[in-house]
Amino acid sequence: MIPLETLAQIHDRFQFLEAKMAGGAEAGEIAELAREYAELKPVVAEIEAYRALLSAEEEAQAMLDDAEMRELAEEELARVKEERPALEGRLRIALLPRDAADARPAIIEIRPGTGGEEAALFAGDLLRMYQRYAETKGWFFNVIDLAETELGGIKEVTANVSGEGVFARLKFESGVHRVQRVPETESGGRIHTSAATVAVLPEAQEVDIDIPATDIRIDTMRASGAGGQHVNTTDSAVRITHIPSGIVVTSSEKSQHQNRAIAMAHLRAKLYDMERQKADQERAADRKAQVGSGDRSERIRTYNFPQGRMTDHRIGLTLYKLGEIVGGDLDEVIEALIAADQAEKLAEQGL
Repeated sequence: MIPLETLAQIHDRFQFLEAKMAGGAEAGEIAELAREYAELKPVVAEIEAYRALLSAEEEAQAMLDDAEMRELAEEELARVKEERPALEGRLRIALLPRDAADARPAIIEIRPGTGGEEAALFAGDLLRMYQRYAETKGWFFNVIDLAETELGGIKEVTANVSGEGVFARLKFESGVHRVQRVPETESGGRIHTSAATVAVLPEAQEVDIDIPATDIRIDTMRASGAGGQHVNTTDSAVRITHIPSGIVVTSSEKSQHQNRAIAMAHLRAKLYDMERQKADQERAADRKAQVGSGDRSERIRTYNFPQGRMTDHRIGLTLYKLGEIVGGDLDEVIEALIAADQAEKLAEQGL
C-alpha cells in the first residue's frame, strides 16, 4: 500500500512552490524553485490520478447498497480494479529518489581496449552508434577531442552530448563493450574478439566542483591525429593536467579560448564523476548493484556480428537486431536497463 501521508506531503510541497513562484519569491530563489517544481510536476500528476481512482472506488462502494445504482457501481469497481495495478506501478516509480544528474548533459569518452586495430575500428563504430542515437533523440552531439589511427580507427575520443534527459538515458553505457566479428584484415575468416571502453560522465557546473588555479597546469600544443577537422596548423589545442589527481584532459577545436573552456568542463565532469562514484560505492558497500555500477572495467555488453546478436550481460537481455542497434536504435536496450534499475530501487525502498 502506498502511504497516503507521503502523497499528501508531496502534494502540499508542490502547491507551496506554485504559490511561491506566483508571488513572493526573491529573484535569487526563482531558479531553484522552478527546478524543484519541474521535478515534482510529473509526480503530482500521478498522485492526482491515483487519488481520483481511490475517490471513484470509495463512491462506487457507497453505491453498492442502492439497488438502482448497484450495477453501475459494480462496473465502476471493475474498472478501478483493472486500472489500479498499472497506476500504482507508475506512482511507485515516480516516487523513487531522483538522480540529481539525470537532466544534465553528458560527456562520453570512448577508448579501444584489447584487440589492436580491430578494437580501434570498433571504438569508431561505437562513436557513430551514439551519434546516430543522439540524432534520433534530437540531441546535440559535439566531438571535442579525437585521435584517429592510420586505418580510420579511434585511439580515443571525447564528445559532449546535450539535450533533454541525456545523462538519464546514457549513463548505463559506461563499461566494457565487447565485439565478436571477422575483421576486414582477416583473410582466414576467423572470428576475433576485441573490446572498447565507454565512460559517460554527467556535465558538472562550477558550483559543483571548485578547482583552484594552483591545482592545474595548462599547456597549449598543436593538434595531432590521422587527419580531418580536428587537426589544425596552429598551437591552439589545450591540455589541462589536474595535479592532485593526475587527470589529463584535452580539447582541439580551432579556438584556444574555446578549448580552455571545453577542457575545463571536461575536467569538472571527471572530478564530479569521481565524487559520485565514491558516494555510490559507499552506499553500495553492503550490496552489489546490478545496473549502473559505473565500474569502467565491467564487461557490460557483447556485439556478435556473425549471429546478429547483442547481449547485455547485466540484465540478461539478448536481441537479434544488431544492425539496427549499431545503427543507433538503442531505445529498447536503454528502456530495459532503466526498468531493471527502477525495479532494483523499488525493492530497496520497499515500495
